[in-house]
Amino acid sequence: MLPESIASLPKAELHLHLEGSMQPPTVCELTARHGITVTEQEVRRRYAYRNFGDFLETFKWVTSFLRDPQDFALIARHLAEYLLSQRVVYAEVTISVGVMLLRQQRVEDNFASILAAVEPFVRRGLRINWIFDAVRQFGAEAASRVVDAARQCASPSIIAFGIGGDELSVPTKDLRRVYDQAATAGLHRLIHAGEVGGPEKIREAVELLGAERIGHGIAAIHDRDLMDLLADRRIPLEICPHSNICTGALALQLGRLRAGMEHHPLPSLFRNGIPIVLSTDDPAMFHTTLLQEYQHASDLGMTGNELRQLAQMSFDFAFERQHSQVQADLRVDRQHGTS
Repeated sequence: MLPESIASLPKAELHLHLEGSMQPPTVCELTARHGITVTEQEVRRRYAYRNFGDFLETFKWVTSFLRDPQDFALIARHLAEYLLSQRVVYAEVTISVGVMLLRQQRVEDNFASILAAVEPFVRRGLRINWIFDAVRQFGAEAASRVVDAARQCASPSIIAFGIGGDELSVPTKDLRRVYDQAATAGLHRLIHAGEVGGPEKIREAVELLGAERIGHGIAAIHDRDLMDLLADRRIPLEICPHSNICTGALALQLGRLRAGMEHHPLPSLFRNGIPIVLSTDDPAMFHTTLLQEYQHASDLGMTGNELRQLAQMSFDFAFERQHSQVQADLRVDRQHGTS
């Protein structure tokens, strides 16, 4: 069992999708709101995947029940309760704004409802900032509209812009203009890369897009020079071990039919000096919790001191530390007409 000295530590989580936190009972509550009957058994059956494509289809299915601001408020409250149960005091939560826009929803209304839902949890010791996320396979123009939505919401709690989805679908160079727009808007930049793609996807994200954190990035194990670059530049990998097992991403990277937790490269990446942000990705959809991810790290042979370093890194590489200064610099630039 995870030592109490580790389990009780205050924690931060930085790679966590709001929509992926919906437990089966929550999904059933949502469907009932819209006159649809779905059993918990069906949800659990869908929350099992043979590969990454299966997961994307399930994500599309479950998010189809998020239809109005009240739906988003419900899942935001449930997520906040979950985070407190994991001793999380700070989180940067990803919202699939690209999906909202595809479904022609009003992002401002949904986001306002989310903020109102989690506001009471501040008094209980939980702080949340938000990452507006685009879907790579929707293309660069659709991603640009996500940046526009972040501008329109104009909330200081929108801290970063990211892109998830199928990393093999759109060339990285085609996304460069969008990431420039995000930087101009004062948003930090991250992207899913090296999850099912090769190490070149991680290098492109860093060198072409200026990515400050990499979602997953397990493909780095194939490129020693890339690992050195990430370590030297202090660019963290947001590692989500159980997600990599459930989607088949780890098996794909290792060229195996199946891969178990014992094969995960988390300790190797960490011991090569790469900053690691341990996270859950989609905790409900991957049947995990943040404490279980720390347990996995322990089972992989990471020492108590290393686990404490992991917990500290999640605070050290949070964007909140840098965000207020970025916003202040932008205000100064605009006053002088240099932006």
